[in-house]
Amino acid sequence: MPQQKDIVKIAIQMPGALPQLIQLDQKKPLSAVIKEVCDGWNLPGPENYALQYADGVQTYITESGRCAEDLYKGIQSSDSGVRCDSLKELASVSTDVTFAQEFISRDGHLVLVKIVEESNESNVIMTHTLTAFMELMDHGIVSWENLSSVFIKKIAGFVNAKPADASIQQVSLDILESMVLSSHGLFLQVKQEVTMERLIAHLQVTNQQIQTKAMALLMALLQTEIFAFMSKKNLRQYIYKNIIHSSGSVQDEMAHYLYVLQSITLNHLEKRMMVPLDCYNQEQRDVLHGLRQLAFECESESSLSHERRRSLCAKEFKKLGFSNNSNPGQDLVRTPPGLLALDTMYYFARRYPDAYSRFVLENSSREDKHECPFARSSIQLTLILCEILRIGETPSETGSDYHPIFFNQDRLLEELFCVCIQLLNKTWKEMRATQEDFDKVSEMWHLGTGWWGEGVLTEKPGAPLECSLLRHTGR
Repeated sequence: MPQQKDIVKIAIQMPGALPQLIQLDQKKPLSAVIKEVCDGWNLPGPENYALQYADGVQTYITESGRCAEDLYKGIQSSDSGVRCDSLKELASVSTDVTFAQEFISRDGHLVLVKIVEESNESNVIMTHTLTAFMELMDHGIVSWENLSSVFIKKIAGFVNAKPADASIQQVSLDILESMVLSSHGLFLQVKQEVTMERLIAHLQVTNQQIQTKAMALLMALLQTEIFAFMSKKNLRQYIYKNIIHSSGSVQDEMAHYLYVLQSITLNHLEKRMMVPLDCYNQEQRDVLHGLRQLAFECESESSLSHERRRSLCAKEFKKLGFSNNSNPGQDLVRTPPGLLALDTMYYFARRYPDAYSRFVLENSSREDKHECPFARSSIQLTLILCEILRIGETPSETGSDYHPIFFNQDRLLEELFCVCIQLLNKTWKEMRATQEDFDKVSEMWHLGTGWWGEGVLTEKPGAPLECSLLRHTGR
């Protein structure tokens, strides 16, 4: 039997008929109530009738409207138990857009805003309030931009607070992300209120939901500043240690954020990849000659005649594997990989000088036809790595394919190149390849990307990268 509080007396009138005073069971479906009223007046087809408010705004009464009115009153009750129950139910039913429209038409969302601004409720009630608010706003019925600065500060305060309820922080992070994505004005306000230190701290907790929401807000706030921020704040190390290598598995939503973060960061290399070398740029020419000088013990060039110096440079550039040894810069006008190929070669020469010298000297001692051309191979290898790492591609909205080792390397492309160029040289030597075989070896590496493109970025204790690139040679 319904509780007495669910039974109310209401008067129903219809033109040309005597009014009815009925006891309305609020738990009963509205369609059943309308049928009973129609039966009382002997009206056929109850499905053709609806109840309408007689006072105030004369809107039709619907199941959603009745529920919205009840909850609107319930969340303002002086009884904390009623408020808590009403807010809990509100958080649940607000996922329905029809209900949301009814509730918002009563300015119910503003009541929730007031509850947050006053911050006088328990953590449980506040969690239900924030959850209900987020569900209502998700429908896009009202604008985020109408929110007060007090409300924004309160939500940011929940996120910044160190000893805080996890449920409150989780939904608060969600609300702030939506604000940031909705307008530039809110982006600036939230960025001013939320400290990056707190967001990074949220990445170190064991609660995966908090980690995921913090990552979402972090990426929304950083936008075009992701590359610089990751280097400055050492964000990759936090992610590597506290998310990728945490005790739990990485969930789908977090995997997507890691993929996007990786894509955006690697895409900063696109500019170098699409810019050809400028033979008149002195800085770029200095880097080219730096490659040559790091490879060979050069006699003092200042004492040489112009012709002798040109002849020596051309000879050494040829040993380095440049096709146009008199003007090696011409080898780097192809885009992609453009200047990125020069970057990877120079990084290898400076970062691993012994390995670089060994590569060059080893090939210098081979017969001419069996030399592995360092420059030509490096240019092609850089292009292959750009394709594997998808540099320049817009991140997919559903992508989740990230490389864990990316978050443990400051210069992933360059370090990967350093490993791969040595393995390519080893492959060349064991195949006893000749200059005529260059395209064949290159094609084998292209075909190999299907099976080593993922396996190449795995970890090995004590080494920066572990590659398994020689499978096509039979090992």
